[in-house]
Amino acid sequence: MKELTKAEEQVMQILWQIEKGFVKDVLSKMSEPKPAYNTVSTIIRILEKKGFVGYKAYGKTHEYFPIVDKTSYSNFYLKNFIGGYFGGSFQKLVSFFAQENDMDIKEFESLAKHVGDDLKED
Repeated sequence: MKELTKAEEQVMQILWQIEKGFVKDVLSKMSEPKPAYNTVSTIIRILEKKGFVGYKAYGKTHEYFPIVDKTSYSNFYLKNFIGGYFGGSFQKLVSFFAQENDMDIKEFESLAKHVGDDLKED
């Protein structure tokens, strides 16, 4: 799996949200100023080549859908991010986050409890 550019990720976020759609559907969900139709079409074709998007053809028109689910990409992205900036250490990431946000011990304990509760659900 490859990391997505900002534009590619924006298109994927929309496709994950709508589950399937034509270029015009993706374009309609984008905020102003909207890119050109051809720009969005090109980005989707790049995503297709990267293995993120599939399509169903209706003549010359294509309906696109995500092949890679959002959770899989999120896990991949976070592992790369933590590896690149924090030496692969989740503890270093949490420590950095706590220091940069001036978390007090109560906030940190609340965060730890929330994470613990989420882990129990899995």
